[in-house]
Amino acid sequence: MPAPEPVLVVAAHPDDEVLGCGATMARLAAEGQAVHIAILGEGITSRSSRDDSDAKLLRRLHQQAEAAALKVGAKDVVLFKLPDNRLDTLPMLEVAKLIEDLIQKLRPAVIYTHHPGDLNLDHGIVHRAVLIATRPVLGHPVRQILTFEVPSSTEWAFQKIEPVFRPNVFVEVSKTLDAKIAALACYDSETRDFPHPRSEQTLRAIATRWGSIIGCTAAESFELVRSIR
Repeated sequence: MPAPEPVLVVAAHPDDEVLGCGATMARLAAEGQAVHIAILGEGITSRSSRDDSDAKLLRRLHQQAEAAALKVGAKDVVLFKLPDNRLDTLPMLEVAKLIEDLIQKLRPAVIYTHHPGDLNLDHGIVHRAVLIATRPVLGHPVRQILTFEVPSSTEWAFQKIEPVFRPNVFVEVSKTLDAKIAALACYDSETRDFPHPRSEQTLRAIATRWGSIIGCTAAESFELVRSIR
């Protein structure tokens, strides 16, 4: 029986990967999938000037990303450390080339990434860079692309940024939701108290809501970009 093909999660900032598909990553890993994570932006530096940001805090955030990856069973996490919330200052080709090179190395069959209708500008840029890096030419390994919602970004666009997130793929995560919560807890500087969308209670409520829609106790939702069979 052939080994499962790798899965790649491409996120803009540390914690996006967990918020978007942490429980799904944990389920895939538990089922024997090789899950890889790529995080484009360095995180937190948009809260001050990049030069003045505390280097120790940034190193700690990146260590937290590595710890979170372990919680969901990912094989590794690649941190590209691009300017936080400033991806629009970089040539799109430069961002896409980083993803393209990683795809050539890992040869993933499936990519999970941001939805383009989020409030956060970096999320939309990462989405487009993924599409550029995965143009379906002959022999390209990626056959499926799915986008995820990021609480505090997707819904805070209030459906005014097109396209609107319309999930049509759902993953039952009743057994791995706790792994997502544990992974998010690694990001102690990024989590918030209830009722903030990045609180444990809200994340559990979101999973419960999607689960109720598809007839289970907890689920994560995705919008399919394309699937080639």
